[in-house]
Amino acid sequence: MEERHKRILQSNRSVLMGGLDPSKLYDGLLEKRVFTQDMIDEIKNSGTRRDQARQLVRDLETRGSRAFPLFLQCLHETGQQSLAEILQNGAPAAQLQPSPAARPAVRPLPLCECLCGSDECHQCPTHRPVRPVIGPVISPEKDSPRPRPQGRPRRDSIQSYKMDASPCGLCLIINNMEFEPQTELSNRKGSNIDCDKLESRFKALNFTVEVKTNLKQRQIKHALSALCKKDHSQYDCCVVIMLSHGTEVSHNRFPGAVYGVDGQHIPVQLITNYLNGQHCPSLQGKPKLFFIQACGGDEKDTGFEVSPDEAAPSIGGEDDQTDAIPTSSSSDSLSTSDEVDARATLPTPSDILVSYSTFPGYVSWRDTQAGSWYVETLDRILEENANTDDLVTMLMMVNHEVSQNSAKGLYKQMPGSFNFLRKLLYFQTQR
Repeated sequence: MEERHKRILQSNRSVLMGGLDPSKLYDGLLEKRVFTQDMIDEIKNSGTRRDQARQLVRDLETRGSRAFPLFLQCLHETGQQSLAEILQNGAPAAQLQPSPAARPAVRPLPLCECLCGSDECHQCPTHRPVRPVIGPVISPEKDSPRPRPQGRPRRDSIQSYKMDASPCGLCLIINNMEFEPQTELSNRKGSNIDCDKLESRFKALNFTVEVKTNLKQRQIKHALSALCKKDHSQYDCCVVIMLSHGTEVSHNRFPGAVYGVDGQHIPVQLITNYLNGQHCPSLQGKPKLFFIQACGGDEKDTGFEVSPDEAAPSIGGEDDQTDAIPTSSSSDSLSTSDEVDARATLPTPSDILVSYSTFPGYVSWRDTQAGSWYVETLDRILEENANTDDLVTMLMMVNHEVSQNSAKGLYKQMPGSFNFLRKLLYFQTQR
């Protein structure tokens, strides 16, 4: 598909998700050879009407140059003229005329499927005559789907997680703000702002949200254990959000650890293990999401120079703090540290995504008045894009925007994720 047609589909994605009826299009798209039967079957199996519409549009962008005008033709033929007109306004009129080559024509095909290629072969054991196929010629050879190697999944076969339960799932937020004096960990001013934003956001995404504040390590484990023991069979997803100071520990899968208010840490690896398929069977095959607002180490990133068109206005100032613990007696109030995850021997963590506020080894910044850079950006990206984009795409947007910020006009931050999801994840949104 030509780039201008892709841009038209992408700019109208929200409208298509809300109004497109894919079930009326399947026969026409198949007849016009825009999609194969296998592709139609995959779209049908992708979930709800909205999920099928999303998959159809995504697959459409992978087809040839005639796919877009033929799609518009199908919209007109199935009574979805309003959508066709919206898309047609962004496309050249010449591209929207029906194909003149609509009369039946014989497409040249090899008469033998064996390697010799002869139509008189009687020696090859694999010889099998092939009958000519009669049908409309809709595109040049370059627009026909290319043969795909056997055994390799198609890019357009990626499906989406089922996310239509109501409520969609449970969301646990642990917000540690006030630490015991003997821990020498500073109180996390502004974390209540992060907590309120995330509580409201995930309620808007149709999650049942539970907030726990100022938990010791033992209490964090108890809260996670209680979440693990719940019956999640009626839900489609589970979310855990940790807002605390962080540190580093040894790990084999997920780096980092977060602190209880008693100064005892719990590795992110252990946090994820509570909800994996072995310990929580009712979440098997369902997405488990972990958002960690804590430091990843004691290094402060000063960034590197870029060209003027790559630079963006920085934010941050005197109210910026970090979510890591000091690693020396230096008088520099910005010195902090974070660590990596604890070792475990559990199965591979399929259907798990862990999103970190900062790249492992570096500090994470928090404004005492506006909350953390990561949570503030995550909340806004979810609000603006959850209706059209999948989670991984939105986290990439978060990475980009947070990377543009600067603390004290000097220090940078780079979020990141460890992604073990097997499908695309689209949140429920207000329709």
